[in-house]
Amino acid sequence: MNPKVVLVHGYNKNSNDMKVLKKNLEKMGYEGISVDLPLTYEEIEYAAFVLEGIIHEIIKDLKHNEKINIVGHSTGGLVIRYLLSTSKYINKINKCVLVATPNNGSELADIAGKMSKTFINIFKTLKSLQSEEVKALKLENSHEIEIGAIAGNRSNSLLGNLLTDENDGRVTVKSVKFSGLKDFVVLPYGHKEIHYKWKTARLIDTFIKTGKFI
Repeated sequence: MNPKVVLVHGYNKNSNDMKVLKKNLEKMGYEGISVDLPLTYEEIEYAAFVLEGIIHEIIKDLKHNEKINIVGHSTGGLVIRYLLSTSKYINKINKCVLVATPNNGSELADIAGKMSKTFINIFKTLKSLQSEEVKALKLENSHEIEIGAIAGNRSNSLLGNLLTDENDGRVTVKSVKFSGLKDFVVLPYGHKEIHYKWKTARLIDTFIKTGKFI
């Protein structure tokens, strides 16, 4: 029985963006399940509601005492955290890994909000990424599920120049890290590439098995 890993994409993406990670994890013996969530025009709360419905269907086929793992890239990680704070299926979730997730909010979303209220009111997922909006979600880690986070620090985009701290071109390292984590690691990759890397998949595998990245 291969352990199941649910893969959650980021803002303005779909399940295709998680194909490489899915294949890499399957090479390590996992059963990857990629999902499609409304992460462009809807708030994070609604995306988590959709994910809850998908998980409901997945757990119908679980064996006795079998659990799922969940991995999210970027905004997908916030969807996972909100799910963990509200889901009735907590006892069916093993471990979670957040990759390049703006756990303390996105500075770029804050900048976008200052430039155009109309823009972020249309792209509601982006609005959900603003620092104050993330704080309002109250994503306290009040459950027993172990969460690990992987950040990148290769700022290889023009947007990264707008950020004052170490970042991956989209998200700062300090925004990825939060006090509820079981473990945390930084890799030398950019935001758009980090979840495509074999090293990232290997660390996810290690965390799922041991609760640590190293």
